[in-house]
Amino acid sequence: MAKRALTRETVLAAAAALVRQHGPDALTMRKLAAELGTAVTSIYWHVGNREQLLDALVERTVRDMAAIRPAGRTPAERVVSVARSMRRELRERPHLIAMVHERGLTDRMFLPAQQALVREVRAAGLRGARAADAVRAVQFQVVGFVLVERNRERSPVQSPGEGELWDPAETGAAVPGDPALRRALARPADPERLFLVSVKALAQALLAPE
Repeated sequence: MAKRALTRETVLAAAAALVRQHGPDALTMRKLAAELGTAVTSIYWHVGNREQLLDALVERTVRDMAAIRPAGRTPAERVVSVARSMRRELRERPHLIAMVHERGLTDRMFLPAQQALVREVRAAGLRGARAADAVRAVQFQVVGFVLVERNRERSPVQSPGEGELWDPAETGAAVPGDPALRRALARPADPERLFLVSVKALAQALLAPE
């Protein structure tokens, strides 16, 4: 198989993949060179030293977040599509997002998504402070949801877990008149579906005529 040409972009792509998989501490110039099958001096030639490489990765992440584009027929559908894209991007690159935050560029990173949301809330007829509140509410919902997801994923195994807590035989946690609700609460949460439910409800409420 032909060896791919070494360019600044191929170096950054390989570095980003290493950071996504193992975190910033795992990114060394030697490891990156081995990943690309080249000499360390070639890495320096294309991206400079490690700090310059990290700065370039941050800029690349900011640029990637700017590629979010709305989709859908209505402002509410397009707001939901932006929110889903933001969540996906944040979940796919947590280490890179953390690097952006550490360098004080979080607001700049989110600006393109905010601008996309501004266009949609204005298309729905919102103006002024109400439009600003709608944009920020969606952004906070996305970021907060992702933080809760990551916290649940990293937390120790819970004992008793939700299934046991909502087992009436174990805890008496019956829901009078609604056993289906109890059974649903006993099942593991589906984050993808729950996010969609919450962000759709939020978008519809925010964009509804006063």
